Amino acid sequence: MIHKSKLYKKEQEDICDKVIDILELDDKNSITLYNLDNSKDKQDKIMALIPEIRKYFSFSSIIGASEPKMSKRPWLSIIRHITKLKYDMIHGDYRITVNSSRTRTKLYVFIIQI
Repeated sequence: MIHKSKLYKKEQEDICDKVIDILELDDKNSITLYNLDNSKDKQDKIMALIPEIRKYFSFSSIIGASEPKMSKRPWLSIIRHITKLKYDMIHGDYRITVNSSRTRTKLYVFIIQI
């Protein structure tokens, strides 16, 4: 049996590109967890990709696609696993000012693999 990563390479790359387009990364190729948590539209668009993900990926390790109700942020699980194809995702603590108060969040930076 041929592994899905070889059989559907083009389709997997297309889905990865869709996820990156949905995220609307800034000029530093980054996005904050605060932004993702507060963008229901982005979450819904990523979750709408689950049927395609199940068709073209081996999704047993992608908890967000295999059992979305078992995860607090299933869309984040999908982002992490799908973008591994083309990007290295680096994350770290980040502080932003929201309504004149400092908020602690995570910053995710996507670096294209060479």
